[in-house]
Amino acid sequence: MPHIAFARKYRPRLFGDVTAQEHVSETLKRAVADDRVGHAYLFCGPRGVGKTTLARVLSMSLNCGDREKDGEPCGVCDSCNRIWSGKTALDVVEIDAASNRGVEDARQLRERAMYAPSQEGSHKVYIVDEAHMLTREAWNALLKILEEPPPRVVFVFATTEPHKIQQAVAPILSRCQRFDFHRIGVEKIVERMEFVVECEGFSCPKEALTILARKADGGMRDALSVLDQVVALTGGTITLDSVNRILGLVEHERYLEITDIIIDRKHAKIFDFVQDLSDKGYDFVEFYHGLVGILRNLLQLSLGGAPSNLEKGKVSSLEIRSDKFKASDLVRMLSLATDAENSGSLKRNANLQLTVEMLLLRLSYMESSVEIEELLGNVRAVTHRDTHRGDDQSKVRSAHSDTDNVDEVTPEKGVVPESGAPDKVPKAESTGQGSFPEEWTRLIAKIKGIPEGGKPFLRACRAYEGKNGEFVVHGPSEDVIEKIKEERFRLAIEKQLNQVFSGNVKIVYVADHKKDLQDGNDQHSEERLTALIEKDPNLEQVVKELNLELLD
Repeated sequence: MPHIAFARKYRPRLFGDVTAQEHVSETLKRAVADDRVGHAYLFCGPRGVGKTTLARVLSMSLNCGDREKDGEPCGVCDSCNRIWSGKTALDVVEIDAASNRGVEDARQLRERAMYAPSQEGSHKVYIVDEAHMLTREAWNALLKILEEPPPRVVFVFATTEPHKIQQAVAPILSRCQRFDFHRIGVEKIVERMEFVVECEGFSCPKEALTILARKADGGMRDALSVLDQVVALTGGTITLDSVNRILGLVEHERYLEITDIIIDRKHAKIFDFVQDLSDKGYDFVEFYHGLVGILRNLLQLSLGGAPSNLEKGKVSSLEIRSDKFKASDLVRMLSLATDAENSGSLKRNANLQLTVEMLLLRLSYMESSVEIEELLGNVRAVTHRDTHRGDDQSKVRSAHSDTDNVDEVTPEKGVVPESGAPDKVPKAESTGQGSFPEEWTRLIAKIKGIPEGGKPFLRACRAYEGKNGEFVVHGPSEDVIEKIKEERFRLAIEKQLNQVFSGNVKIVYVADHKKDLQDGNDQHSEERLTALIEKDPNLEQVVKELNLELLD
């Protein structure tokens, strides 16, 4: 006998055999049993999840002479066999809307539906696959018959893109009962493939079936089709290697290799690595998707999670490497990697090798992010250390200077003079007042008369000395400035500043005028950095020398 594809051979014959669509199959079976079948159904969902299959099972149930009381068809009678196999049946007609999409095709369908079923007690069922391909005119030709159909006529429309129907002819949706089919889970697909492998007498490790199930992306038909390919390659003894060869998957060891290159920042080796992938015939798109998956697993491990899609040996190899990344850096790397697909460069670019090389180079050159609090803490520590060192040197010079302010100390006193040391150490001027940014920070903490909910508006602003000794309050937007210029805010601010500076302080309020959102975000980052530098001037030198960037 000729070979029958697994997707056809193991197609369900009963409502109960349809995997992961119980919310649809149970409803339809109950409707048949209670004689409450609707005249039009719209089956929506991804490809290969059972839309056409359930339409056929419904047709079998409506026309089966040996139907069970619960609505299940027998699945073995002549009528059921004809409908299940897709052969010619007088009362069940399947139409491909992709090739019969015009208004004339719809009119012919409408005229045929006016005839009664061939047998008493049976139903005429019209299954229209890829229904979103019908033109607007074709749908309009069917509107009337869908609203007032002849007795014992049922329409079943199956589509993967229901939004197109809604955009073209929204009234159709109100004339049909809509069922949304779900993607089938990996475990359910694996169970079905294990059943097929057992029935066929083959051997296959569960890990290989799991890889096939994930590759199917929720479609049972796709999973069985790929299983058919693997069996054809291996002759029945399925291995992980044969699955990888059929799917073009990249071995886990290659991802570990590129991860080590990124960790060690061996940028030049990236070209050799990618060239080796090309020479061995690996699919760069498949490698890209695997790379995104590895970055995701590393991030999950870095956050304390445990990837459920990997075996223990692979997880252990990634755990060692996840400790060498910060979670924040992995988030940035994953974001950079996913941008390649979101921008469409993987589909449009003819030179995928160069695209992959540039992506890997950007990942390897990516610098580690540092929290601003950590950076400020390090700056303060260095400044504190240098200050104490300067104080100690000043004390030494003061202890060995005589009353006549002699610039050099005699060798007899055991002190060697400093080369290039200044003649005098200037005294720090003290005004009794802090700098404007410092006083503004203290004012926010001590100010009275403003509710706690209003203080974030003050923290969003920065303060500095303007012309003629003015106190400038600079806000990020007009809304913030208008808020703090309210009477109770303004009076409280003036009172606190007058107490600090012992006099009448003239306050000027200034708001940013942002041209667009991006400019506003950049300006806000610059203001934050400026404010931080004003609080700690040593930060400015660090930012310039290390070429740091403030990330929100």
